Amino acid sequence: MVNVRSWLVLGTFLFGLVLGGSAQAIESKPVLTLDMAKKIADACESLQQEKGFRPVNIAIHDDGGNVKLFRRQENAFLGSILVATMKATTSSSFPFTSRLFGELAYGKDGAPGPVPGIAELSGHAAFPGGIPIITKSGAHIGSVGVSGASGDEDEQCAQAGLDAIADML
Repeated sequence: MVNVRSWLVLGTFLFGLVLGGSAQAIESKPVLTLDMAKKIADACESLQQEKGFRPVNIAIHDDGGNVKLFRRQENAFLGSILVATMKATTSSSFPFTSRLFGELAYGKDGAPGPVPGIAELSGHAAFPGGIPIITKSGAHIGSVGVSGASGDEDEQCAQAGLDAIADML
């Protein structure tokens, strides 16, 4: 006859293996930390000030599209709060820039876009200033969206933020 205690020991051992394997998978996933988000925002602001761009709003999202950090400079346009968030949403939803999203929707240089209807996605922005945050191993861990200056200047600020954490990716 089988010993009940032996079955309990075996069951506990197998259960531990299953949980241990799951925990390791979760722990190994790269994430966007608050420290990284702060460095991104600091670098965005530094470039904005150095270049004399209009004040900006900076939205940094994690890989689930959730706000990790938001920063609004003094006198940044209030309407740009939503725009920065939309740019970050775009680049956390897709592993490419909001500029490319616009080109897919509307084409480049007046040519029709190759993805009809993509511009209709609610809460997404089809203009420059949103950039995905992708690790060196190719993991998409979040995004940064900047708005308040021109689209090109917003994108420069976002890129400066990513450059500031390149060694952390």
